[in-house]
Amino acid sequence: MPLDLSALDHTPRLLLEARLKPLQGTRFQPTGFPNLGPATYDGPDGKRMLLVESAQSMANRLETVCWDRVADDWVAPLKGLPVIKVVNKTGEPLTNTVLEAHRTNSPYILEGKDTTVLSLLKQELAGMEEGPVDIRKLAAVLLRMDTNALLHGVFLAKSDLAGGRLRLPRALSAFIEAEDVREAQSGGVKNDQVNPSGDTARGFGNVPFARSEFTAPKITAYFNLDLAQIRGYGLGENVTRLLITLALFKIRAFLDEGLRLRTACDLECESLTVTRPEGFTVPTRETIEAELPTLIAKVAEENGWPQKRVTAVTWEGAGKAKDKKQDEQTEAANG
Repeated sequence: MPLDLSALDHTPRLLLEARLKPLQGTRFQPTGFPNLGPATYDGPDGKRMLLVESAQSMANRLETVCWDRVADDWVAPLKGLPVIKVVNKTGEPLTNTVLEAHRTNSPYILEGKDTTVLSLLKQELAGMEEGPVDIRKLAAVLLRMDTNALLHGVFLAKSDLAGGRLRLPRALSAFIEAEDVREAQSGGVKNDQVNPSGDTARGFGNVPFARSEFTAPKITAYFNLDLAQIRGYGLGENVTRLLITLALFKIRAFLDEGLRLRTACDLECESLTVTRPEGFTVPTRETIEAELPTLIAKVAEENGWPQKRVTAVTWEGAGKAKDKKQDEQTEAANG
């Protein structure tokens, strides 16, 4: 039985909240930031809040559950989706647009001697050097090269691609917060049983260290799927259904198997609630996984995807850097 997504037809966002708790004990370790440490702040009601996982980190974690690193392929329900892979000169995998930091804009894809993808993008997206960027055309090109970018977002910050203005915001975003937090301070010692007073700068000797963890009565993961943006791509009903279903798969898979954020931050999901719109219930993971292969096949047929849906780029080192400074200036100007 096909998924019933009709409750999402006339709403701009799908908003979800997942109630989390530590898998064991009461303490957890949040993400940390350079020169800042844990991100604590005062909430609007005066409670002390903590950012457990940032939007950037969550975007990466929602990608990780989609990829089988051992097989170097999509996990089973997602097989058949287009992707860009980077390989070395002997054909061994290096990275891909699911896992690479800048996805399609990765320097291993656009800055190497192999200009396969860059040439395709220039050819397909020509004519946007001046005037408004045609987001629908960009989305259509990415659909058949790197479908996942339509959810994750992309910023093609190269001056020779529409002046560095080609970007899609994230359609699926997420973050984790903890409310009314308390610090749990602890520590330990790295012991050196051979030479306890050795040169610690070189890794010898006993080294004491401090450790900051937290407790909280409420930990919540928030998910926001921008349905208006997805419909705005204008790619048809089946593509829209595929992107929504793919987003739901990411959320379900992350809550099932991606909540070991760090060694000292292993969480589990107690409940998943739809806060907008009313009347929609998130399908089970089994239902979602059963639907995805059919949707992928329909979209592939409608859009004439080839049998092989991997664009391979060979990394043999960086190409000429004649535009590097200009590209950096373009990226900085565009934020």
